[in-house]
Amino acid sequence: MKSLLLRLGLCAGLFAASFVGLSAADSGLIIALMPKAKGNAYFLSVKKGADKAARELGVELRFDGPTDTNAAKQNEIVENWITLGVDVIAVAAENKEGISTALRKAQKAGIKVLTYDADALPDARSFFVNQATPEGIGYGLMDEAARLLNNEGEFAIITATLTAANQREWMKHIEARLAATYPKMKLVAVRPCDDLKDRAQSEATALMSAHPNLKLIMAICTPGVPGAAEAVKQAGKAGQVKVIGLGLPNENKRYVHEGVTDGIILWNTEDLGYLTVYAGAALAKGDLKPGAKTFKAGTLGTFEIKGDNILLGKPFVFNKGNIDQFDF
Repeated sequence: MKSLLLRLGLCAGLFAASFVGLSAADSGLIIALMPKAKGNAYFLSVKKGADKAARELGVELRFDGPTDTNAAKQNEIVENWITLGVDVIAVAAENKEGISTALRKAQKAGIKVLTYDADALPDARSFFVNQATPEGIGYGLMDEAARLLNNEGEFAIITATLTAANQREWMKHIEARLAATYPKMKLVAVRPCDDLKDRAQSEATALMSAHPNLKLIMAICTPGVPGAAEAVKQAGKAGQVKVIGLGLPNENKRYVHEGVTDGIILWNTEDLGYLTVYAGAALAKGDLKPGAKTFKAGTLGTFEIKGDNILLGKPFVFNKGNIDQFDF
């Protein structure tokens, strides 16, 4: 009987080992990638690039996050990843301060931590994969708004949440550029949409009602741009109220071609995911260390590192003349 049990136990152990070998990638590295909201088209596009990098590197990618913008849920998922013992955690932080405690705990457990898209506190991660500098984004949005309004008029901003770290940074630079360069323009309101298109549409409708002289809506979260555009379209104010913002080409092509949205500003989201996974793998292997000035990420080439920020590049303006060239 004991012999039979021993043989059964050995078989079970071999089966378990085989299962682990099948589930883990060739390199043995497990990289956990967290979006702000896993159903958001922006982060699904990021995941495409991350998946490509994971295949090239032979690492296992785990993609999980809240179903909506929920900072507490992000913390829960990080705690679970710590328990599971992943090698790398990469997070787009919904709340900079809120996520940092959990990320510090991950670091103490020997897990490499980096952020992308939206940063945590600097001591809670090793590097931030920065899609563009906050100044570049804020100035780019403000300059485009000013160009469309001939440097004067009222405008409003739709953001995802009032606590989102990256959007708070962009707002600082938008407001600084406004104060320094465009004295005849006035920011009349900032409204959150919870990263939801329908909520953005409702907020844009309310803004047009509350501010009859409103000339432009600037949405600084991806669902906000098509939401605002739909509100302007339904109000019959295309051309009267301009729409710009940070958005995905595929979600906005229709509105751009209809003349409702004048342009969107973004970066290549797939490249952001790709670069993040390459950086995570290099960090885990010891190939990416503090003080580095450049970093090579597969087929994308070499990227500049400023301090602890790995820079993807400058924002890009998608408009009627070029938007059909892009598919994401």
